[in-house]
Amino acid sequence: MKLADSSLLKESAALRALDLVCDGMWLGLGTGSTAARFVEALGVKVAAGLKVLCVPSSEATRAQAEALGIPLTTLDETPHLHLTVDGADEIDDQLRLIKGGGGALLREKIVATASDQMVVIADDRKLVKTLGLFPLPVEVVRFGFAATRRMVEAMAAQAGCKGEITQRLGKDGAPTGSFQLGMELHAKYTVFAEGARGHLGKQLIAKFKLDEGRDPQSYGIGLKELWEVPASQHKPGLVIHTAGWPLESDTYGGSFLYHAEDNKVALGFVVGLDYANPWLSPFEEFQRWKTHPEIRKHLEGGKRLGYGARAITAGGILSLPKLVFPGGALVGCEAGTLNASRIKGSHAAIKTGMLAAEAAFEALAAGRQRDELAAYPAAFEASWLHAELRQAKNFKQWFKKGRTTATLMTGIEQWLLPKLGFKEAPWTIHRTKADHLYLKSASQCVPIAYPKPDGKLTFDRLSSVFVSNTNHEENQPAHLTLKDASVPVATNLAMYAGPESRYCPAGVYEFVKGDDGQDRLQINAQNCVHCKTCDIKDPTQNIVWVTPEGGGGPNYAGM
Repeated sequence: MKLADSSLLKESAALRALDLVCDGMWLGLGTGSTAARFVEALGVKVAAGLKVLCVPSSEATRAQAEALGIPLTTLDETPHLHLTVDGADEIDDQLRLIKGGGGALLREKIVATASDQMVVIADDRKLVKTLGLFPLPVEVVRFGFAATRRMVEAMAAQAGCKGEITQRLGKDGAPTGSFQLGMELHAKYTVFAEGARGHLGKQLIAKFKLDEGRDPQSYGIGLKELWEVPASQHKPGLVIHTAGWPLESDTYGGSFLYHAEDNKVALGFVVGLDYANPWLSPFEEFQRWKTHPEIRKHLEGGKRLGYGARAITAGGILSLPKLVFPGGALVGCEAGTLNASRIKGSHAAIKTGMLAAEAAFEALAAGRQRDELAAYPAAFEASWLHAELRQAKNFKQWFKKGRTTATLMTGIEQWLLPKLGFKEAPWTIHRTKADHLYLKSASQCVPIAYPKPDGKLTFDRLSSVFVSNTNHEENQPAHLTLKDASVPVATNLAMYAGPESRYCPAGVYEFVKGDDGQDRLQINAQNCVHCKTCDIKDPTQNIVWVTPEGGGGPNYAGM
């Protein structure tokens, strides 16, 4: 095809598109050489008396339209358009197309989406067998904010949602130069699955009193490392579980060590957060556990690849809150469906997610919204998962009576009784206190002297945070907040010897001397691995973990 022929085809297509334009229309003007022909033809019509109002999709189109005397507006002022005319860079035989070679892709999409109809002008040179033969530029723009907001809000309204715009804030609480759109959604039904001690779940349980009549929830902190070991000592498929050591007999805890593929070994240690001694450090107990000869032999000569920590919801079915409330449901560890005796929760999260989804689907099909999904807890109570959790209902409670008693009674309840035909123990052991209430004052307990790390088998917390790939934008409000800034020193340090400096597995909390020589709590929020331990174990419940800026936190690889 000759260039002259191509030019005639573009002009012919532009004039044909112009036939669709009527007096009083609001138009979107595309970008590119083909769209420019349409704008040129439109200018002639406007000069002859055609009344239209147009939104250009690029600065080049705006300049051309202004030169032709075409009346212009913005999507902020005119968010709804009747017709958009634009070109394309590539079109396949299914009439799928790519735009954006000129760098106006986002603007063009916003303008097109705001239109009732769109006409694409293209000649046969744009036809390709496979889309994507040329690179597209990356755009960073703030064009069309108001129109985008209106479209998102309209889409949300159709789904029974409501939108709200937020900004990114700096440390001082003031908006930064990086403007960020956010959405607060109020859907017909919302399923919450944040994991243990979810920031929203915690508030929902309190607001709707979902834990009323239940035992107080109980948690553990799980610490994990990933190692690569010499092939000579790798045993794929080997699984090791231990209980107790190096913890004292009155402290709940245990471990796992799994030989995975490619000479990898995953190991972890769980400490119940209902421990009493404020001198205890779960991280240091984990490091000390690795020095046992039966554990050390699996790791010596190897290299640590990763580290992480996360609270687990371990109270079991007796602490399980009501699963539903008007317009929402809790699933997985958000509710507390982990089987602590097996240290397994993924299967429970999947099952409860499925049951909640099925209940929501049935409700939506029936035209319901924002009521209680009663079918979800009913299905849960009839499921194999409910029976599994009932069998383990007393597991953690027995450990408050000592490790020997707990080991014996767990064997009776989960091994002997099923063989005798009992689905669950005929007795129930209840918990009456939350984890943080078990902590004793420092003067009542013996300090624990932990050995220094050797950097080969055992490590410190800061080097561990490094291999967790944790990162937070520094210029943001701290996501670790205090209800009362005086409490850490006046109460926690004075009475409990500052337990936050030990129960945190990431070195976030430090008591340091200020310029005036007085103690103060320093919060290194950028180290936080989002384990939620501080929110759970703080003896005064003064620390509140809130959600940090999106994208911040640990970035686990292979964990």
